[in-house]
Amino acid sequence: MPQEQTSLFNIEELDTELIRVTLKEIYDSLEERGYNPTNQIVGYLISGDPGYISSYKDARNKIQDLDRAKIVEILLDEFQKNNK
Repeated sequence: MPQEQTSLFNIEELDTELIRVTLKEIYDSLEERGYNPTNQIVGYLISGDPGYISSYKDARNKIQDLDRAKIVEILLDEFQKNNK
């Protein structure tokens, strides 16, 4: 007989992974259009102006759905993990 188990998941981890995946899609879209994705995303994160992000492949709408502070938090966490 199959054993019944309670599955646990962490909402924070799911949100973080969603932001990572979405940010990668946005980055790739900007790069595909010939933009410098790093400069464009940084401009958006600093100013909040969605004009920094192309609407190509719905990148502008995607980034506006994300919390800018959470993006910065994830980027800083990734930086810290890679520089230990």
